[in-house]
Formats: sequence, structure tokens, C-alpha cells
Amino acid sequence: MTRGFYIGRFQPYHSGHHALVEQIAEEVDEVVVGIGSAGDSHTARDPFTAGERVMMITKALEALDLTSYVVPIEDLNRNSVWVSHVQSMSPRFDVAYSNNPLVIQLFEEAGVEVRQSKMFNREELKGSEIRERMIAGDAWEPYVPDAVVDVIHEVDGVERIQRVNSVDDAPTE
Repeated sequence: MTRGFYIGRFQPYHSGHHALVEQIAEEVDEVVVGIGSAGDSHTARDPFTAGERVMMITKALEALDLTSYVVPIEDLNRNSVWVSHVQSMSPRFDVAYSNNPLVIQLFEEAGVEVRQSKMFNREELKGSEIRERMIAGDAWEPYVPDAVVDVIHEVDGVERIQRVNSVDDAPTE
């Protein structure tokens, strides 16, 4: 049995992430989705809590015929021990998936096989673009799985990101 590991901030989990998990599922028997920066929330860059992101991903993955585990992973600002930190917070995995150069370097140095995967419609399918759409009141729903739309509405996520963004942009005296 092969288990893959995929980490991201998932702010929010979008259709590009989902396509990547579907691709990973073709190569492994089970997938572990690591929610990076799990302690960050309620900011324009990281509006959603780890628990909300767990809900988004868990509900979105229900549609796939795949055993999956969603685990929050808090930041550890010590790159030399980051992989062992991730491994301590996660079920055992055989291969890591990432396109992030630092993440690739850290896993490879720790002796973990890393596979890169193609990005899906990266111009539109990136968290920053989707968050900007939410802030502007533009359509963001087509860019995330339906289950994620439901979770974001349930937690009043659009209203939250609009509020925290207006606080971030407040003029200073």
C-alpha cells in the first residue's frame, strides 16, 4: 500500500487543489492532506481556520473513491527539522507531492521521495486570486468545489475576509 502526502495552506481549498488530489489518487492508495500554517486565520491572506479548512477538504474529498486523512500542521519556523515535525503530525507516508522548491528540498534532504505535478489553470486557480474575488464581491464560487462553497457560506467566510481586509487597509495616523 502506498500513501501520498500533499501539503498546502488551502486558503481556500480550490478546484486546482482538487484536480491535484485526483491526480495523486491515481498513483497512491491513500492520501494525506496536510493543512499548512494551521495556526493562522482571520487575516486577508489566511482567512480560514484549520478546522474550517479540514471541513472544506473532507467534504470535497467525499466525492472521490479514496481513503484520505486531513491533518492540521502548525508552522515550525525551523526548516532543518520541518520534515520530522510534519511526519510527527501525520500518518506515515511514502511519497510527498509538491511544486514548492523549499518543500521539495527539505523532503529530499530527509530522504523522502518527492513527485512534482502539473498545476491546473494556475492563473485563475490560486488562493490569492479567489480571495481577491471574495473581497471585491466578484464570482468566486466557480473556482472551488461545491462542498467548499457550502462550507465558506456556513462560516460566513466571504464576510470575514471582507472585514479583515478592510481592517488591514485602514489608514494610519
